[in-house]
Amino acid sequence: MHALDWIVVVLYFAYVVTEGFRHGRKNRDIDDYFRGKRSLRWWAVGLSVMATQASAITYIGTTGQAYTAGMSFIQVYLPLPFAMIVLCMSFVPFFYRANVFTAYEYLERRFDAKTRSLTSFIFLISRGLAVSFVLYAPSIILSVIFGWNEIATIVIMGASTILYTTIGGNRAVIMIDAKQMLLMFAGIFVAMALFIYRFPADYSIADAVHLAGTQGRLNAINPSLDLTDSYTLLSGLLGGFFLALSYFGCDQSQVQRYLTGRSLTESRLSLILTAFLKIPMQFLILGLGILMFVSFHFIKPPLTFSTAYQQVLQQKGGERYEALEQRYDAAFEQRRQAALDLKDARRSGNRAALASAEERYRRAGEDFQQLKAENSELLKSVLGSEPSSEVNYIFPGFLLQYAPTGILGIMLSVIFAAAMSSFSSEINSLASASVIDFYKRYFVKTANDAHYLWISRGATLFWGVFATVMALFAGRQGSLIEAVNRVGSFFYGPILGVFLLAFLVRRCTGTGAFCALIAGEIAVFAVAYYSSISWLYYNVVGVAVVLAAGIISTRAVGRFKVGRP
Repeated sequence: MHALDWIVVVLYFAYVVTEGFRHGRKNRDIDDYFRGKRSLRWWAVGLSVMATQASAITYIGTTGQAYTAGMSFIQVYLPLPFAMIVLCMSFVPFFYRANVFTAYEYLERRFDAKTRSLTSFIFLISRGLAVSFVLYAPSIILSVIFGWNEIATIVIMGASTILYTTIGGNRAVIMIDAKQMLLMFAGIFVAMALFIYRFPADYSIADAVHLAGTQGRLNAINPSLDLTDSYTLLSGLLGGFFLALSYFGCDQSQVQRYLTGRSLTESRLSLILTAFLKIPMQFLILGLGILMFVSFHFIKPPLTFSTAYQQVLQQKGGERYEALEQRYDAAFEQRRQAALDLKDARRSGNRAALASAEERYRRAGEDFQQLKAENSELLKSVLGSEPSSEVNYIFPGFLLQYAPTGILGIMLSVIFAAAMSSFSSEINSLASASVIDFYKRYFVKTANDAHYLWISRGATLFWGVFATVMALFAGRQGSLIEAVNRVGSFFYGPILGVFLLAFLVRRCTGTGAFCALIAGEIAVFAVAYYSSISWLYYNVVGVAVVLAAGIISTRAVGRFKVGRP
């Protein structure tokens, strides 16, 4: 990195820390700290909702996912607008009018304390594990760019984010999130320009689209009914719908965003903003992966994107690695020329020439990928174990090699903004659930504002440290964007099912809901262990089992009562 890049990054960090301390001075009690006195505007809340969900994983994991597998991941987001409409009509009014701090407080009013506590505890476990992936993502950037150990970068990144979140509280988190989200949008277009700049002078966007299509990278819709495939239209519309409904409607990290709105209308508008912007944003980020895939036809990608793995291969791979590199250089040149020939054939309008060029390009691409596969096998044999997923290193590797001075600093700030916005929101929400649902509910029910404020800051610090420690193991889970959603899917379905029992099944009792939640979790883990269906369907299984078990268990014990949502 050059001095200008360092200046940009340092200025960014100075800004977020300063904002954290500035807003922290305004905190007088836990209503300030967790809900910002319910005084924030819809646009800030809406951008914070998006920033919480769009972590650095979105930039690193999604671009890598699109680079290797194409646009199919977009299917997970297709039902998002429908989920937001449902939430605006049901969940948001219930929570806002109940004047709660956490979503799980509502469950005690509707059912009982044990149902509230179990649901909140499941949230703490699921979100506490998932947040580690959010922190791990930017550590990849630092380790690639600076050559640092990932453990050191995780600790440094975690500590800096914990600092401003612990001091500033939710108001600081939301206001900083809003500005970070705008920075992230700008970063998307900067990254697009970087990729397009690497195309040959006479190579157009249309040429790039055709090349990506030839390799199947633009196949966004998969009509397959195979339940083991995670990225199909069925899994997206069904599993993705329940995933979105649970995450945005029952996860405290999101509920806490719109509980800060100045009115019910503004809280609803914040989700409508997300509904309108999230799919286009996700489409653009997946598009970054496609553009990166095309650009690496004209600039040679490394055999291994991880610099650490590259060093291992150079030191221990011996003659096998040297021979592989020579074959790789030739295969890259063959694929590059095939891509240029494909462009010329497309522009000529000659169908026979185009078909021939497409076939030559496919063969060149297969040869190139075969050598990448041989390299992975060599790396595996050298390491003696399965290496961490390469998907997560692709985008950072490109930035390190090809981002100009100053632009690299901006892109690093974008990725840090994405990571810090999610990490800060999530540890703040973990703290609110810990303090409101457990500490204040069971241990110290009556104390002064200063006491609860300090306990809240202590809880934020605890969860930040916990997530930092767990992040040390996150890199072993493959693609980060898939891993974080897969972890959540073990818990989101049953949690959503409990809230649906509260809203829809008026005769369900607390005991029925409690038993149903346990049954739902058992069912999800059983399906995950004994079947090979996609993790997206775990959400559907969880909801279905909880709803069925809630009705059955309530009738079994013969305790009926009318609930008032």
